Amino acid sequence: MADKIIHTSVILNCSIESAFNYFADNDLLTKWLTNNADVEMKEGGKYELFWTPKDPDPTNNSTYGCKVLAVERPYYLNIEWRGNAEQKEFMNNVRPLTNVTVLFLPLERKKTKVTLIHTGWRQDDNWEAARQYFINAWIIAFKQLEELVNI
Repeated sequence: MADKIIHTSVILNCSIESAFNYFADNDLLTKWLTNNADVEMKEGGKYELFWTPKDPDPTNNSTYGCKVLAVERPYYLNIEWRGNAEQKEFMNNVRPLTNVTVLFLPLERKKTKVTLIHTGWRQDDNWEAARQYFINAWIIAFKQLEELVNI
């Protein structure tokens, strides 16, 4: 089964440590990606983001239950990823879950390239629709991050 990879990058006008923190720090995550974050930045730690935090079902529109699979601060982050409420029936009950890798490359002292790779997509129409959704979602999210950092 050929994997269909989502790939996006952004250049941030900040140090590699600062760029990494936008993916690792709960407060910074809520400034550009999510409404609520519960992240433990260690291997096996939680990577739970909530877009509708008041929803009584924590599995709707969240990465509830996702873990940090690997981390090498400030260069590399690998996490599990779940689908939203419309996608959870098929995306959230498979093993392995989809996988997000974020790479941080210092270009200059105050400039960092951030590259995101989202893999693990299966081969039917539901999965392809979910992949298209996340292509757009990551583009929008990275634009928000760029606007926040590169003011």
